[in-house]
Amino acid sequence: MNLVFWIATNILGQPAILIGLIVLLGLVLQKKTLSQIMTGTFKAVIGFMIINGGAGIIVNALNVFQPLWKEVFGLEAQELGQFLGQQVFGQQFGSAVTLAMVIGFLVNVLLAKFTKWNYIYLTGHMMFWTAMIFAGIIINTVGTEIATWKLIVFLSLFLGLYWTLQPALTQPIMRRITGGDQIALGHTSASVALLGAFFGKVFGNREQDSESMQLPKGLEFLRDSNVIIALIMSALYLIGALILLAKPETPAIAELKALAGDQNFAIFSLIQAFQFASGIAIVLFGVRMLVGEIVPAFKGLADTVVPNAKPALDCPIVYPYAPTASILGFVGSFVGALIWLVVLGKTVGYVFVPTMIVLFFHSATAGVFGNATGGVRGALIAGFVTATVVAWGQYMMVTFLINSTIPDTAMWAADSDMFILGPLVALISRFIF
Repeated sequence: MNLVFWIATNILGQPAILIGLIVLLGLVLQKKTLSQIMTGTFKAVIGFMIINGGAGIIVNALNVFQPLWKEVFGLEAQELGQFLGQQVFGQQFGSAVTLAMVIGFLVNVLLAKFTKWNYIYLTGHMMFWTAMIFAGIIINTVGTEIATWKLIVFLSLFLGLYWTLQPALTQPIMRRITGGDQIALGHTSASVALLGAFFGKVFGNREQDSESMQLPKGLEFLRDSNVIIALIMSALYLIGALILLAKPETPAIAELKALAGDQNFAIFSLIQAFQFASGIAIVLFGVRMLVGEIVPAFKGLADTVVPNAKPALDCPIVYPYAPTASILGFVGSFVGALIWLVVLGKTVGYVFVPTMIVLFFHSATAGVFGNATGGVRGALIAGFVTATVVAWGQYMMVTFLINSTIPDTAMWAADSDMFILGPLVALISRFIF
């Protein structure tokens, strides 16, 4: 178990290391020179770290965006009942979850080798969170007395299948997005991406592609994705800041204003919008660098170990193909989140506090998929669909599926696919155990 835990923590749980090792192995199998091996391996790791750095900037900006709009609408965090909580749950079941993650990855590799679904899932942090959330659902359903070996066997097989089939299901649209078949999507936003593509096809217009919109000559600056991202986010941040400044002072509002220090809060919020836009630009640069190294290196693995294998990578991999659509997806999800927080509060009495980090990364991915089938309208619809799944999924997960184990984790770490697959995991575990 010590060895398994070390592998899970230091290799599978560190996507940069995992991807670096995959690239290293692929280049060695192709008998590249030492110079080529070193260059390819290090550039792949650096590319991934650049993506992480850009994502960190986005997260920091969203850490201002979320409480800003939370105070604008006067939201309070949902009161949770008695449950284990992440810390106690990790102490009791962390080893089982870790072992299931390692075995599940091996199942994924074997299925990729011996079936037509030749996708290898390389998004390590999503591997951990899917294992953790699904374990919480199983234990919530059948009780804490479940035999550890049963939990490990069920989780390993389910996760191995999920990590293999999820990229396969999204690949037809990925081919349309990327114009090739060399990379796949390996992320828990796959369900909303597929739903976004479906509704985009039904209600959108593929001819009005977000990246080639016809604009008057005076508005041609909007063709630059960096400009339009900064423009949209500046509007959202500034509107929220101005509304907040007009409200009566509360401790929470004072705390938000304190983040600005000596700066005017509206100016501080505007700077956060530009930080967000810069984070997106950094992510896009890192993606191009990573793909440039991992695709040719993966050929070595595909030719010798897993024939025709394709890497399934984190969701930012799709953003460079339609950066404007990714932001349109977020705009659609933001509007949807505001609608659903009112509807949920008025109907079932659940206070939905939108998790902007989840909403952004999932709706941006869905926006790219929606644009591929339905253009601008498809991207916006895909974002709204994402907000719908996240809002009602959070309510169902926290209230029914995971209420006695880790609803605290589900509120900030559960993603779209977990919300969609959660009831299925509960049903199967109830039937089996």
